[in-house]
Amino acid sequence: MKGVIRTAAVALVALPLLSGGGEGPSVQAAEVKNAPRSAASTEAAALEAKRQQLAQKEAALNAKEAELNRLSAKLDARVAELNAAKKGIEESLTAKNKQDDERYKKMIKIYKGLKPEEAGNLLNKLNEKMVIQMLNQMDQKTAVKLIPFISQPRVLEWTRLNLAGK
Repeated sequence: MKGVIRTAAVALVALPLLSGGGEGPSVQAAEVKNAPRSAASTEAAALEAKRQQLAQKEAALNAKEAELNRLSAKLDARVAELNAAKKGIEESLTAKNKQDDERYKKMIKIYKGLKPEEAGNLLNKLNEKMVIQMLNQMDQKTAVKLIPFISQPRVLEWTRLNLAGK
């Protein structure tokens, strides 16, 4: 096999001489030697360009990831702020409802102290929503005493609302 390779190499060098080519064997040999080098250097350059592209893409992705992390932290802070505000509003609402309940209880005690006819006349002068709320907070015994003196439409509305579960 080695003999075949030597013969082929000698033939490659001798062929241009025999064909009358003006170039000598050294030019031919240089071209043969440079062909693999130029292919390898082209391939290396292509790999280097690809590596640079990947590095640029990675840098762009890292920048986007950093921006997303910054925005995520900003959103988390805003959510925490909103939750704190919500908690404050809920506490305030609870305190207000408690205060309203206490005021209704005081008013109910006052109405309880009045004669049923006087209390009924006063309740008839209030708006319907207030009367219904007061009747809902009264004990059954007091409500029974007042019902004959409260206007019938209000008593009927209060009854409908209680039966409907509202």
